[in-house]
Amino acid sequence: MSTSNLDIYMPILMLLLLGVLLVVVTVVFLSKVVRPHNPNPVKEQAYECGEDPVGSAWSLFNMRFYVTGLIFIIFDVETALMFPVVVVFKSMNEVGLGGLVLIELTIFVLILAAGLAYCWRKGDLDWVKSYQTGKDPSGRPRIEND
Repeated sequence: MSTSNLDIYMPILMLLLLGVLLVVVTVVFLSKVVRPHNPNPVKEQAYECGEDPVGSAWSLFNMRFYVTGLIFIIFDVETALMFPVVVVFKSMNEVGLGGLVLIELTIFVLILAAGLAYCWRKGDLDWVKSYQTGKDPSGRPRIEND
């Protein structure tokens, strides 16, 4: 049997064609047949948390929402990255690498704790952030924007 013969790829091509055909039939054709289609102005209106949309969609949001979200994501990823290490720690300890894993995990937590301390020191964890930092030589309050 020759390897240059393309007959050996025919079952793969047929399976790929069948898969694409099934997806197209179910997603495009069958979904239009089965779903109800009763459009009205209320259903076509934009929906935002149960409230009727008022004004422009280009409104400004306070930056504290983004900062709080980013800080949450950072510490959420920390948990996701620490969990696999903790799961294999016992087996690594049996091999003799438990101390090394513990040191690396401690360094990881200390780096994240330093980041948390930095955010805390900058006031990013405060919901109401004060920009007033003292008084200038004339006695007026000095305001600094970060």
